[in-house]
Amino acid sequence: IIDDSSETCDRVKINKGNYMAKYKKENYEKELLKLQLELVKLQAWIKEKGLKVVVLFEGRDAAGKGGAIKRIREKLSPRLCKVVALSKPTDAERGQWYFQRYIQHLPTEGQMVLFDRSWYNRAGVEKVMGFCSEEEHSEFLNSCPEFERMLVRSGIILIKYWFSVPQDKQEERFLERLNDPMKRWKFSGMDIQARLHWADYSNARNEMFKHTNIAEAPWHVVPSKSQKKARLNCISHLLSVIKYEELLIQEKIELPDFQDDSDCKPIPKKLIVPQVFE
Repeated sequence: IIDDSSETCDRVKINKGNYMAKYKKENYEKELLKLQLELVKLQAWIKEKGLKVVVLFEGRDAAGKGGAIKRIREKLSPRLCKVVALSKPTDAERGQWYFQRYIQHLPTEGQMVLFDRSWYNRAGVEKVMGFCSEEEHSEFLNSCPEFERMLVRSGIILIKYWFSVPQDKQEERFLERLNDPMKRWKFSGMDIQARLHWADYSNARNEMFKHTNIAEAPWHVVPSKSQKKARLNCISHLLSVIKYEELLIQEKIELPDFQDDSDCKPIPKKLIVPQVFE
């Protein structure tokens, strides 16, 4: 899936002539709005047909997963499109079947769930940082394909994305996070440790692909050297994977007149927040 003969394992060469060019902001926003309109149509189709959609977002730190998820969800209903970003497991969850904590977040009919990292933590950070045993990692690689086939057989549409970021871009984004107080929270001690295990993460990813790139739920790699292009390409691909049709627009709705509230008491001034900005 990824050409490891390149300088770094995550350097995917696509349209090299345009790959390094910055995507103009106005072009990006124009294309993004077009895609977001299609996402609204897709949401209506998912609701109407009672589909159950699960989209996994995986990749190294600062690869652009969160930005893509934000743009996908931006214009959608939070009740129909949910984001799941779990923290580290509790003691009780550690004693459960590994997949158990994720099952409760799977969608019901008419919903799409976006996982910002998922059960593949076991194939990545847990494997590399020693948070699981070799036996647990091996069991995951063996059981994960069967688990996902079971999800697909149940009617779930399962889509898996790996965001691929090269070293120089990760470095640039880490420095931006460190120097921007608004983004400092995104940086953690684990990010520092991951730099020391770059090759280990590459090897773990490749082993993960080898075992879990199944026909029922294949992996899709999103080159994210350019975050804007990565978002557009990911959304475009998502729209192509799920076949949908535009539903007929409902008849024009006439808004009724407001009920007369002249006899209602106004809101007490003491309840109103200070109007610092007028």
